[in-house]
Amino acid sequence: MNAAPDSAVDVRAVSKRFGALAAVDQMSFSVRQGEIFGLVGPDGAGKTTSMRMLASVMRPDTGGILIDGVDVLADPELAKQHVSYMPQRFGLYEDLTVDENIRFYADLFEVPDKVWRERALRLLAASGMTPFGKRLAGQLSGGMKQKLGLTCALVHAPRVLLLDEPTTGVDPVSRREFWQILYALRAEGVSMVISTAYLDEAERCDRLALLHQGRIMYCDTPRKLKQGMPGAIILVTSAQPRPLLEVVQGIDGVEGVLLVGDGIHIHVDDAECRLPQLAQAIAASGQTAGGIRQIEPTVEDLFVALLERRQQTP
Repeated sequence: MNAAPDSAVDVRAVSKRFGALAAVDQMSFSVRQGEIFGLVGPDGAGKTTSMRMLASVMRPDTGGILIDGVDVLADPELAKQHVSYMPQRFGLYEDLTVDENIRFYADLFEVPDKVWRERALRLLAASGMTPFGKRLAGQLSGGMKQKLGLTCALVHAPRVLLLDEPTTGVDPVSRREFWQILYALRAEGVSMVISTAYLDEAERCDRLALLHQGRIMYCDTPRKLKQGMPGAIILVTSAQPRPLLEVVQGIDGVEGVLLVGDGIHIHVDDAECRLPQLAQAIAASGQTAGGIRQIEPTVEDLFVALLERRQQTP
């Protein structure tokens, strides 16, 4: 198995079964140098299993994986020198301080003392964690724990970073700060594979693989994926959007409805034809809409629409 010249990660026809369940089914993708690649899908889609195989924690049943040119199956220990894996619950030691946790992980990878200290100073400064070096990890907030986990994962300067749902349960401000750190790493040439169930977060990736039941349905940039979405999305805003769901669901041409904040996203076959029909139906129902217009689909709209189409296909 040979990697493409600019490829940091190559996954070829990888499968993993647990009894009768195909957790990952013939998965293939590549990640370029300095790219943020997203594995996106709901719980049970195969994201964590995929990440564990990339990290050499779990061996696939079939297929091959190259990390930075190293065959993960043939030489997993060498591959681990090129990669860092941050699972959903990173293994911080809560009875150690921030500085002590970083030193522990530096020692695991035999990083020289001067090197890891300089690197830790830079990483802590980038994440706003510098004042908390002497604080016990168990006393940190959820967002701060994730930033500390990322610092520990980066202390040996890996070429490839694997992040398994790193912002789950983290507040919006900390999520934004976390992504700012990831963008800085991308600028330094670090390649990243990040799994997430937050479809709004998927918009931040350079490319996405949309997973469903262990298989990649589609893989491309967020923009190109949305451009290829069948039909169109109409946004209806309302102070009480939930009652509008029943009003619009039975209208011809409506293929799906999604409640989003103070409105609903309506997936239709043709926006020009359906806009007046939707407006008329809402008015006739006695419900009030603040506005009704066509909008660009989100990744969440795309994913729901693709699932609906797949379920309707015999």
